[in-house]
Amino acid sequence: MGTGTLLLVPYTAPVDVLLLLARGGEVLLARRQNTGYSDGMWNLPSGKLEDGEDVVAAMIRESDEEIGLRLEREDLRVVSTVHWRTPEGGGRVGFFFTADRWDGEPENREPHKCSDLRWFPLDRLPAETVPYTAAGIDLYRRGENFGVPGWETALR
Repeated sequence: MGTGTLLLVPYTAPVDVLLLLARGGEVLLARRQNTGYSDGMWNLPSGKLEDGEDVVAAMIRESDEEIGLRLEREDLRVVSTVHWRTPEGGGRVGFFFTADRWDGEPENREPHKCSDLRWFPLDRLPAETVPYTAAGIDLYRRGENFGVPGWETALR
């Protein structure tokens, strides 16, 4: 490279899958603990994409690992996608899935990372909900499928 050449570094961000499990106007949330990320706050059952898997496979795996639900690919649909900008300037990309059907009843399969599972009204989430999660749920409630919360101020 010559003098004055600008090296552009590709942007990278974690890819998350989140299960927006809704029934009777309520959504299932899990209270995080001992994870180092938003501990004590409510979040959807979720996880990160692993090498070699697509987002649907990741959602099926995470659902089984975290809450013991067995899902089929054809029962899942993406209801919102969020490109979240953290207050520190980093970012995340989250695919929010809902399931039309599932096998099993939700149970806490990771008590070392989750202190409680509870159903909450979709329109009255607890104040301690992870903002990233709340943004995806809000998009779902409004029938919108994409948002970029936090980036608005970064572009000014």
